[in-house]
Amino acid sequence: MLREELLEILEKDSRIPVQEMAIMLGKPAADIENEMKAMEQEKVICGYHTMINWDKTNQERVTALIEVKVVPQRDEGFDKIARRIYEFEEVSSVFLMSGPFDLMVIVEGHTMKEVALFVRERLAVLENVNGTATCFVLKKYKDNGIFMESRKKDERMIVSL
Repeated sequence: MLREELLEILEKDSRIPVQEMAIMLGKPAADIENEMKAMEQEKVICGYHTMINWDKTNQERVTALIEVKVVPQRDEGFDKIARRIYEFEEVSSVFLMSGPFDLMVIVEGHTMKEVALFVRERLAVLENVNGTATCFVLKKYKDNGIFMESRKKDERMIVSL
């Protein structure tokens, strides 16, 4: 139970101090620290990340969602080609999918041309890749549960009859 509650807190905000989590969960801080270390070693907790809204900076960033059709390998299924793909520096995520494509690859670059070159010259030419379909993210409204822009308060008057 402690583990699940702790994970829910960390997923929402990993910057909450251990002392504050201990108070929230009614447990000693040492128990919280030990549980977090154990989950890090077990790869339950795989990292701590900061969500950045790059649209609010002067730095250009482009995100592409690339659907990839592949030929699964005997005794390895999709794992071997997925490993090959996720080792590229440009790739931020790879998911095995159901549907007409096998893998969803999320790529980040500085320009659309840079991402297109990656797809054309490095991804699409891999052995066992049969096809790709690329979609560019035009605007992020919500990412990993976080609203990327402040939501406007509804200021309409309530009218009842």
